[in-house]
Amino acid sequence: MMDYASSRRVDPHVIPEIVTAFSLGPRDIKAVAKLYTLIRRQRPHIVHTHTAKAGFVGRLAAYLAGVPIIVHTYHGHVLHGYYGTGKSWMLRKMEQTLARITDRLVTVSDQVKQELAAFGVAKPEQISVIPLGFDLEPFLNSHHERGRFRKELALSNASRLVGIVGRIFPIKNHCLFLDAAARIAAQEPSARFVIVGDGVLRSALEQQAKELGVADRVVFTGWRRDLPRIYADLDALVVSSDNEGTPVSAIEAMACGSPVVATRVGGLPDLIIDGATGCLVPPRDADALASAVVNLIQSPEAARELGRNAREAVRKRFAVTRLIDDMDQLYSQLLEQKAISFSATQRIQARG
Repeated sequence: MMDYASSRRVDPHVIPEIVTAFSLGPRDIKAVAKLYTLIRRQRPHIVHTHTAKAGFVGRLAAYLAGVPIIVHTYHGHVLHGYYGTGKSWMLRKMEQTLARITDRLVTVSDQVKQELAAFGVAKPEQISVIPLGFDLEPFLNSHHERGRFRKELALSNASRLVGIVGRIFPIKNHCLFLDAAARIAAQEPSARFVIVGDGVLRSALEQQAKELGVADRVVFTGWRRDLPRIYADLDALVVSSDNEGTPVSAIEAMACGSPVVATRVGGLPDLIIDGATGCLVPPRDADALASAVVNLIQSPEAARELGRNAREAVRKRFAVTRLIDDMDQLYSQLLEQKAISFSATQRIQARG
């Protein structure tokens, strides 16, 4: 992300002590101290945090520094499915406590908002829903890239290419993807599979592919920057997660017109209309996942229709201009509630 930030004239201030580990320790105290010092020096009107650990240290530092407005966004959450019962309970208690020092919580989907309210994190009126927003043009124009990724993999147009994109992490359930891949391969000899991304479970997945007898059909690409090129050549993108907010990979694939098969978890039902803009299947069901993918690759015209519908569905809904307007409205509302003056000139500068 550093290259991406630099290309947009953003100079991130890196605090290496902020790590995603569940446990709390001396490193987190250092992170809070550094953030507190930075906040006292910059004196922002608003501090807006993202992700669980950064949300903890960031909101605590902002509260201690006397920041007038504190906002936190849940892109998903780790309140169930990530850890055991004890840790999940502790996380819920921590989020409930943090919500008391947070002026507004933001989620990326109605489903995530309902889950947070159900877990007692905050009352619904404290939670705003602001969908994700992206620069979708490279994905909307990905048809210009068609055929290049297949050529890199030495695959013919007759091959059916099924992919999954994202970090290789337990909650993403790549094991389910491979279990489904073995079932798909048994029915479709032309099927090939690509896992884009990396993570701690990669070696275990490579071993699983061997044990399932599909290692010669599965390509692990590692991290890639040329995602429009990859999506453009997929016959289907799979999201096999046990829990999700609104997965970026699904939105990107939909913008490219690539049909998506996803588990019915988290914010995915808010994103995909089953049978119209994609396919939803029960979580942790390899047979259902494989069946949905096989139906797509055996019905190319129906798959293309799903892709076209998906492309139109996300074109405006997830545009970056819409996200900017939504955030500007939220910040303005919160500033007005706190009677903080924020001139039009300052707003333009803040928007870059």
